[in-house]
Amino acid sequence: SMVGSGSWQRVNAQVAVKSPRYAVFDLAEGKPYVFRVLSANKNGISDPSEITEPIQPQDTTVLPSAPGQVVATRNTKTSVVVQWDKPKHEEDLYGYYIEYSMVGSNRWEPSNHKPIKYNRFVVHGLETGEQYVFRVKAVNAMGLSENSQESEAVTVQAALTCPSYPHGITLLNCDGHSMTLGWKAPTYSGGSPILGYYMDKREANHQNWHEVNSSLITRTIYTVKDLTEDAFYEFKVAAANLVGIGQPSDPSEHFKCKAWTMPEPGPAYDLMICEVRNTSLVLLWKAPVYEGKSPITGYLVDYKEVDAEDWITANEKPTSKRYFKVTDLHEGHTYVFKVRAVNDAGVGKSSEISEPVLVEERPGTKEIYSGVDDEGNIYLAFECKEATDASHFAWGKSYEEIDDSHKFKIETEGNHSKLYFKNPDKSDLGTYSISVSDTDGISSSFVMDDQELERLMALSYEIKNPTIPLKSELAYEVLDKGEVRFWIQAESLSPDSTFRFVINDKEVENSERHKINCDRSNGIIEMVMEKFTIDNEGTYTVQIQDGKAKNQSSLVLIGDAFKGVLAESELQRKEYLRKQGPHFSKFLYWNVTEECEVLLSCQVANTKKETDFKWYKDGSGVDVEELPDLQKGECHLSIPKLSRKDEGLYKATLSDDRGHDVSSLELSGKVYDDIILALSGMSGKSASPLKILCTEEGIRLQCFLKYYNEEMKVSWCHRESKISSGEKMKIGGGEDVAWLQISEPNEKDKGNYTFEIFGGKESYKRTLDLSGQAFDEAYEEFQRLKAAAFAEKNRGKVIGGLPDVVTIMDGKTLNLTCTVFGNPDPEVVWFKNDKAFEIDEHYAYSLEQGKYASLTIKGVTSEDSGKYSIHVKNKYGGETVDVTVSVYRHGEKMPEIKPGQLAKPRPIPPS
Repeated sequence: SMVGSGSWQRVNAQVAVKSPRYAVFDLAEGKPYVFRVLSANKNGISDPSEITEPIQPQDTTVLPSAPGQVVATRNTKTSVVVQWDKPKHEEDLYGYYIEYSMVGSNRWEPSNHKPIKYNRFVVHGLETGEQYVFRVKAVNAMGLSENSQESEAVTVQAALTCPSYPHGITLLNCDGHSMTLGWKAPTYSGGSPILGYYMDKREANHQNWHEVNSSLITRTIYTVKDLTEDAFYEFKVAAANLVGIGQPSDPSEHFKCKAWTMPEPGPAYDLMICEVRNTSLVLLWKAPVYEGKSPITGYLVDYKEVDAEDWITANEKPTSKRYFKVTDLHEGHTYVFKVRAVNDAGVGKSSEISEPVLVEERPGTKEIYSGVDDEGNIYLAFECKEATDASHFAWGKSYEEIDDSHKFKIETEGNHSKLYFKNPDKSDLGTYSISVSDTDGISSSFVMDDQELERLMALSYEIKNPTIPLKSELAYEVLDKGEVRFWIQAESLSPDSTFRFVINDKEVENSERHKINCDRSNGIIEMVMEKFTIDNEGTYTVQIQDGKAKNQSSLVLIGDAFKGVLAESELQRKEYLRKQGPHFSKFLYWNVTEECEVLLSCQVANTKKETDFKWYKDGSGVDVEELPDLQKGECHLSIPKLSRKDEGLYKATLSDDRGHDVSSLELSGKVYDDIILALSGMSGKSASPLKILCTEEGIRLQCFLKYYNEEMKVSWCHRESKISSGEKMKIGGGEDVAWLQISEPNEKDKGNYTFEIFGGKESYKRTLDLSGQAFDEAYEEFQRLKAAAFAEKNRGKVIGGLPDVVTIMDGKTLNLTCTVFGNPDPEVVWFKNDKAFEIDEHYAYSLEQGKYASLTIKGVTSEDSGKYSIHVKNKYGGETVDVTVSVYRHGEKMPEIKPGQLAKPRPIPPS
């Protein structure tokens, strides 16, 4: 709004701006204006802000120039004071923006989010002990100036002040005329080392204090002399540093100046608490000045929670050390501590009670860590960002400050300190500690045990005695012609590297016998021996040096190891010579075809038309229908159906005028078993579904295959239980079938049956459900066949003895005899020309013991010629046997008799 107009005009009527800064144009020059701002969101527009002071538009405003020199100074542990010179033209400035960057980070962060009017600002939230640089920008209505130059780097630490006050003044000894007092140093030195202490005293109930010392006391213990016996005194102590004298301590208790004569020890003093963690801390103290009537033998450590009444003794048995780790404390609880010395007379005076301590690990707590530097020196290191210029890093072993310059070297720089071990050995085992003065009790410890020292010394040795890293140790390989190559490969080799080959402690040079070469680009050093003989047994070593780094690798070729290399070398040499003539490029091997045929195969090379090829088994030549075409390079011998008769030693030979070669394959043992396994796999693919065959013995399950051998690994299962071959379940097979015979089947034999054939990596299964109708039909057929077989077995039979034709001269006696069988005993009837005849003097027949039947014809005549039949029959059936009888007269030429044959029986069905 123009001042005096009484009306308001919207500057950005179309679009609300999101920035809190906006340039307004097209104003009348020389006229005063006032402004106000309204906020907007989706729900509407806010009430207007307060109205600005009147302002006139001018064309003279420009960007401000950069601020001048920036100076940063220490303030607190987390803040720094930044001051700067104002820009040359500071008119119309809104203020300044300050930015900071941690040294080395290359990242700038803002300190303030709205401009400040003054050229001094305290930057908070910085990290203790880190270094920072600062820069400043000026801002006006036109925008931001260029950055100022960066300040000098400043470390974040508290500013120098006088020390804080000492505390814990304790009477340590009194002889009746003097008192020895001890106290604890101030918690904070004020950023500058404490130079010493001033002590004041006064008698009890006196008003004025009197100076004890005119010059500084440099220790925290002091003996005050010329005191009045039996008088009571109190004391106070103040610390001094470069800045000045700090506040004095609170007055001590009233101490009586009376000589100590008790047999027990006086109090320990200067209790220090360090290494405060979540459930533990370490307590340190100094030995009593007054020992008592006998030497001190140990100390008892007592503690309690601040609000508790009863003290707890941390160690039932006095400790001989002047430090103790108190454990099993409650995190977040506050405790106080005291120490009592012990001698033969008993427990002495208690120390002053320590200041309360909260048992809780401070955020950012760091611990001592071990390491080895680039020179191989072993060290312990500690970093403390809270350290100030006045801080002292106090290293200790067993909590006694280290001052042995022969064993240790301490280097402290800024907020880092290192303890170097000059000649590390077993004597350096133990507990190491560090405490940093002028901090809030920052401290840590480190246990150097056998394992850690050994690890560090190994690292140190590697650094002090560098080795050339190897990709591979010294190794050997036998080349095609029987040459032996020894080689080693380093990760890298410089052009100036050197090496030596040593055999049995004697260096060998490059020669025709030992061809030595080094490819430094790949780090490979090699030696090739053309002739490797029995004289080359021993130890082979390569020594390498590259600058300071060294390494060597050895290979021991003695005894069996050497014999192995020698044998391989001779074999390769023979192989090379073998291949000069016709030879087997691939020796005899076997494979199985899809038709389950076993093929013995080999591959040949370097043959010609005159080359002769032959097959042998067990030394005898094998006849083959057609010799192989050697020009094709492959030869095969087929074994159609493998069985044990095919086991043996198979050979193939090649020969011509250039040489002779043999390849052998022992087809037995494991080779035979492997072939059977391969046949199982191939045959298993062809396995048919299981089929049922009924016999008089039972039910047979069959699986038809291209090939079956009882040596194959097969299994039969009934309801997933494996079947063992026996009387009830018999397993067998033929050339192309595997079967399971179930004898005398019954209800228990119902269920799923599985046949499985194993072929190496795969197996093949076939399953049949023998139950329900399938079982009933099979069982019915089995019973029928069984009955038929029984009947056949027990029916009437003629068991040999009768010829089909009998020729006899008249007048002779003809006797036809045979053995009969039947169960029950059969009925025997004789017929002539298919008609029964009566028994008389001419014809007689008999049946002895129910099995020997005979027919006798006495004085045969031509009328007796004809067909005679014997009928043998019981209830299961029987059979008829016919015999043709031919009678010739006396004096006639005997008919030509053909070789007799047994008469063939004709069956008779059962009744």
